[in-house]
Amino acid sequence: MNLTQLSETYRDSAVHITERMGALRAAARTAEDPEEARQLRARIAALRPLLQEANELSVMLAHYYDRSYHKNEKYTV
Repeated sequence: MNLTQLSETYRDSAVHITERMGALRAAARTAEDPEEARQLRARIAALRPLLQEANELSVMLAHYYDRSYHKNEKYTV
């Protein structure tokens, strides 16, 4: 697997996470129990950093060998 393929994998993961967050938001809106709605919102909040990281890694890996691309310092050794 090369970096371009790995980038696509992260992009696909980001799409799945986004879809899951949408489903959780819809469930939270229709939840009748306030505790259930709170738990759903907590699950959404837990997915947010994963989505951000998947998006960042997808971009970084797609442009890893581009000389003009300024890499995210969070992922630089």
